[in-house]
Amino acid sequence: MQETVVESSGTSKGEGDFEPKVIAFCCNWCAYGASDLVGVSRMQYPANIRIIRVMCTGRFDPSFALRAFQKGADGVLICGCHPGLDCHYVEGNVRAKTKIDRTREMLTLLGFEPERFQLHWISASEAQKFVQVMTDFVELLHKLGPNPLGVSTE
Repeated sequence: MQETVVESSGTSKGEGDFEPKVIAFCCNWCAYGASDLVGVSRMQYPANIRIIRVMCTGRFDPSFALRAFQKGADGVLICGCHPGLDCHYVEGNVRAKTKIDRTREMLTLLGFEPERFQLHWISASEAQKFVQVMTDFVELLHKLGPNPLGVSTE
């Protein structure tokens, strides 16, 4: 499934016109709820974001990010519940933070800028924050340029 999502994301209009391909893994209970609220509120965020819903960010596996980059994603976001009492699985988001920090270190060793892989805490009621995070991430990727692997899925 992930290959299909990555392959269909992002567009390249020609030389110099780079549109980043972004995969966002969103917690079902919080960040995915915020994305739904964005739609209901008729807010907009960049169209080159592909959301993959996960039940909890604690289920994130480093291979998800590696596979996304291998298949041509220019950036990967992990969005979940705020630490503390928001997590429906008690400590899933805390476990995710540890895995994500290790994954970022591994990606840096592989030659990726650490900014290409980010974690954000977004609750279901924070539609505006969801829009801002997505917009800011795409702008950052425009500055960083394409995936350093040079993979093209088009």
